[in-house]
Amino acid sequence: MKKRTMAAILAGGMLLLAGCADMAGHRAAVPAQEARTTIPTRAEALAVIDKVNGYWQRTTPATEWSFWNVAVYHTGNLAAYEVTRNEAYRQYSERWAEYNGWKGAKSDNKAEWKLTYGETDDHVLFGDWQVCFQAYLDLYRLGPQDPRRVARAREVMGHEIGTDRVDYWWWADGLYMVMPVMTKMYHLTGDRRYLDRMVAYFEYANGLMYDSETHLYYRDARYVYPKHRSVNGKKDFWARGDGWVFAALAKVLADLPRDDPYRPMFEERFRAMAQTLQGIQAPEGYWTRSLLDPAHAPGPETSGTAFFTYGMLWGINNGLLDRGTYLPVAAKGWDYLTRTAIQPDGKVGYVQPIGDRAIPGQVVNRDSTAHFGVGAVLLAASEMAKLAH
Repeated sequence: MKKRTMAAILAGGMLLLAGCADMAGHRAAVPAQEARTTIPTRAEALAVIDKVNGYWQRTTPATEWSFWNVAVYHTGNLAAYEVTRNEAYRQYSERWAEYNGWKGAKSDNKAEWKLTYGETDDHVLFGDWQVCFQAYLDLYRLGPQDPRRVARAREVMGHEIGTDRVDYWWWADGLYMVMPVMTKMYHLTGDRRYLDRMVAYFEYANGLMYDSETHLYYRDARYVYPKHRSVNGKKDFWARGDGWVFAALAKVLADLPRDDPYRPMFEERFRAMAQTLQGIQAPEGYWTRSLLDPAHAPGPETSGTAFFTYGMLWGINNGLLDRGTYLPVAAKGWDYLTRTAIQPDGKVGYVQPIGDRAIPGQVVNRDSTAHFGVGAVLLAASEMAKLAH
């Protein structure tokens, strides 16, 4: 990566961290001493995982496709396995992987591989078909290390980094779908190109979606201000979209070597996002669907909130976020997840349906659930179990 580009990115993060700018329309940050800081015991956090994942696996077959909405659940399921060692969780993901032949989109004709949006087997290079590789690579690492488990990931991602294109990630979701695949592929192969190309693709995405004033991401270029505005004329940042990015940064940092030259860039971006998110959390613990305009689509939403809570907890657990500052934020997010989002039977509610923006008037209630929302909750609960430990 060019030194000038990295310096600019780092400077943006340092400016925010040096002094908190007062962004018009933001809620004031909740003082740490006034926020609820009670955290569960490890046993209580594990019980939440068991309640949520037990319900999901009892009511949802493992034999579903490998597209993003399902695959994201498995990234959370395997995080839950890592802290619980519940073999039922690992076996559930293995059945799903076997059902899909350890593949995403299944075309073998490279001449027809597409990177544009698509739900068919020729959209092999579209990131929503690549998030499944995160789970396959984790299952390979956990063993047995059968080459068949990672053969398709090697084929597809190896082909991708061999191209000159950088425009693979043009929507915020894509950063979660594929950035962690790149770091996992680096660990699998030792090929430095996976990190170099990851940063090149990330820079392209930043040019389309990143807002340097707020340190948040628009969902994609269609929603950049002032071309697009919230109902009250504000910048419209979609909670789940920024949740994808914040969680992706945590996952990338979990895998990047401590001495990697790209690490400071990702750390600064992660901290800058965390600082903004801290100041716009609702008193009830959730983040509204339009982050800076609560009136645009008011009320609780679980998927974005769970991703933010996961990222905050990961940052605390790994020394990137100050515990005294961010634990109250994570605790409030956890309180919302366990008291409002998770229903008595373990169903995860208040998940905004599949979409690409905050929609005024859209109904999101206790019966609104989805694979990816459950996956996000499992990620957050797994980090809470580590914190409590």
